[in-house]
Amino acid sequence: MPDAFTVLWTQGTCNDLRKAGLEGRRPPVAFSGVHTSLPAWSGARAGDEVYAVQVKQCEVFVVSRMRIVDRERGACCGPAPQAWRERPFPGHHDWSLLGGCGAEVVHVEATPVRFDLPVPGDLLPRLTWRNQRGRTRGLKYVVDGRLERAVSLQGFYRLTPESAAELAALVDGA
Repeated sequence: MPDAFTVLWTQGTCNDLRKAGLEGRRPPVAFSGVHTSLPAWSGARAGDEVYAVQVKQCEVFVVSRMRIVDRERGACCGPAPQAWRERPFPGHHDWSLLGGCGAEVVHVEATPVRFDLPVPGDLLPRLTWRNQRGRTRGLKYVVDGRLERAVSLQGFYRLTPESAAELAALVDGA
């Protein structure tokens, strides 16, 4: 059974997506990394889903749902750089702003990028994630259906099956 994860896309990343005219387009790739600016998609495999989320003015939005196709550099990525100044994935120029320091490509099938799908405030306290040991945790800093601090969303985290189903229903119903 596939797993589902969340990854926080920063306000800066989302603003860059808007400025680049990528709203409404489906990203063919996302990027995993070793630097804190780009969380490593550890544990994620082909077939797993990833919900890219954004926090804006204490509201959480689902920006895109991505199903991982593979994590291998393909011909579509373009040639690997020969020098540090060269672009790491020239074939994915439009989406390179999702990359960062030490980025690794993750090919995805995704819903179009959007910024108008809020996670309902009553759902926020029910969202839970589980770690490799099976321990679960919820969001911290949820007050009256608003997320006052985004720190517990920063990173790449595995959702519980129940929370994954709730986010899937939200995206499917939009």
